[in-house]
Parts: sequence; C-alpha cells; structure tokens
Amino acid sequence: MEPDDVRRALTRIAHEILERDKGAADVVLVGIADRGDDLARRLADEVRRIEGPEVPVGVLDITFYRDDVRVRGGEAPLHAQPVVRATQLDFPLEGRTVVLVDDVLYTGRTIRAAIEALFDYGRPDRIQLAVLVDRGHRELPIRPDYVGKNLPTSRDERIQVQLVEVDEVDRILLIPKPEESS
Repeated sequence: MEPDDVRRALTRIAHEILERDKGAADVVLVGIADRGDDLARRLADEVRRIEGPEVPVGVLDITFYRDDVRVRGGEAPLHAQPVVRATQLDFPLEGRTVVLVDDVLYTGRTIRAAIEALFDYGRPDRIQLAVLVDRGHRELPIRPDYVGKNLPTSRDERIQVQLVEVDEVDRILLIPKPEESS
C-alpha cells in the first residue's frame, strides 16, 4: 500500500465508524502504542473533517499486559525487553464507545492485552477494533470491526507499516520470508 492507499483506507474507516455509531458523540479513539496512536489521531482528524465534532484520542501502552513479556526480579532478562511508553487517557471511558486502533492485526494477542489494559482505566459501553491491516493467523477469537486492508500472509512473512509520523513515509510492505542460506 502506498500513501494514497493508506489515506483512502483511513477515510473509509472513519466513514464506517460514523455510520455504525450514528455519529461521533460517544466515540473515543484509543491507539495502541506505537503506530496505533498515530493512526488514531489521523482517524480523529478525518472524523472531524467529515462530521465536525472533536473526537477524544488516547494512547494505550500494553507492555505489562502482554503474555510474552517476562519481567525477572533483579536478574538480567533472557530476552530483549520492550520499551514502555506512557498511557494517556484523559477522558472517562464509562458511557463511551472505545474504538481501539492498531496498525496490524495478526494473532490477536496484542488486542487481548489492550482490552485487559483498557478495563484498568474504566468500563466502556462498547469496544470496537479498527486496524489498518489484517493479515490473518488468529490464535484468539478476535475479529476487527473496521479493516483498511486484508493482506493474507504466510506465517513466515511480515507486514511492516511505515507512517509519516515515525518513518517519514506512508506505506505498507510485505516482507517475504528470508531465503535460506545454502
């Protein structure tokens, strides 16, 4: 996907959110750090452009909710540890529809962690999921409500989302499995 494809996908998702939720009055966008938060801000801008209201945007760090992070007491970690970022939810979740926003949906484990983290900050009326790319291979029963692009992949391939805010370019790359050395 190139810059225009990314822009069109986000515009479509914004329209779908407004249609499903009958406007944006009770909607908040919560991006999963990192890249999901940049996408959430873009979606908020698009919703404002389409319909006018300001949609609150938050950032959710899920580091300590992941099932693949092991924090060891005083000992050196066995694996590289993820970077912890700040969660910023400056609005109540109660009575709201939270649209979780992420760049790529793969196994569903990131979304499970995000939902668990979200409930530590309140109990929204509904949680919906918007992703730029759904690559399949779910390990948990999680399905997105809004999808920019379905890109079926093999487990050996990777999806790399590059955004202007981080990478100075908007594009989505399919990285093939590495060639085996002979």
